[in-house]
Amino acid sequence: MSEGEGDRPSDTMRERVPENSRKFWLLLDADRWLVAGLILGSVFVSLVAAGLLHPTPVLTLLTRGDPMETLYQALVGSTVTGVTLVLTLSQLVLSQEQGPVGDQRERMEGAMAFREDVADVIEEPVSPTQPSAFLRSLVKLTKRRAEAVRDATGDVEDDQLNEQVDAFVESVVENADRVTESLEGSQFGEFDVVFSALNYNYSWKIYAAKRLRAENEDALTDDARAAFDELVESLELFGPAREHFKTLYFQWELVDLSRTVLYASVPAIAVATGALLFFDPRDVAQGWLALLVAALTVCIALLPFAILLAYILRIVTVTKRTLSIGPFVLRETDRSRDLDWDD
Repeated sequence: MSEGEGDRPSDTMRERVPENSRKFWLLLDADRWLVAGLILGSVFVSLVAAGLLHPTPVLTLLTRGDPMETLYQALVGSTVTGVTLVLTLSQLVLSQEQGPVGDQRERMEGAMAFREDVADVIEEPVSPTQPSAFLRSLVKLTKRRAEAVRDATGDVEDDQLNEQVDAFVESVVENADRVTESLEGSQFGEFDVVFSALNYNYSWKIYAAKRLRAENEDALTDDARAAFDELVESLELFGPAREHFKTLYFQWELVDLSRTVLYASVPAIAVATGALLFFDPRDVAQGWLALLVAALTVCIALLPFAILLAYILRIVTVTKRTLSIGPFVLRETDRSRDLDWDD
């Protein structure tokens, strides 16, 4: 079904976002080092192309006044500022982990209570400890309970209701199978776990299940109503679980970002400072060679910024797509009251 008037939105995040496939890959799927490399490569090519295409000779551009000295001074200052910003991000992450023992105990009690709730609904003595296995168990549970809804409504003599339930259950089962497969073997710390969880459109499923139950209250049997309630319960558990692991992943990413930027800042400052002290375009015989050296040193000095941009692009993209928890639609879309359950 399309996401037009009255239709359900697509299950996967890729199908729900308006960006084209290349932009989506760049923002989310691509390795962050590759994205940083593409950013620096674009800067390098742009600088070289601008220098070669400019009507003024390259050596004249690089030696008229003191453009290189001013540029390298600015790069050294911006790198130091960037490192300070990263340290601020690190302190933000650490501040969430620090606190009095009472706060830590509340966090512990909340986490244990949620794990016990999940263990009860999945009918296991202990819920899984691995995030991917934990989410996979909830997704499988929603699949089983969706199939139970179909079985419970099978005896209801209402063709329209049966068709709607079949379409709804088929959607839940297909989405659950894809997400379960993608979560298989995923390791926390990699984006695959969060990305797979984002591909499970639980909020629409909660809304659709509640609408089906409410609009057919009189026709449903007690078993069917209970089946719908159990399905909604399992979907409501998936929401906070996904948000919890997404928050942990963001903290993990910010820690990695801080460490990576700090490592990259050392060669960036060294190259920018060395170029400021020792590089003079007038000492290079060929103008194009001086341009290549200048562009390369600038790109190396911009390495911390490129890494910061690559990581933040993914974090803010995921954050924007998951601002709401539960059955709320923040995207620009037309939602009529009548649901179209047909393809």
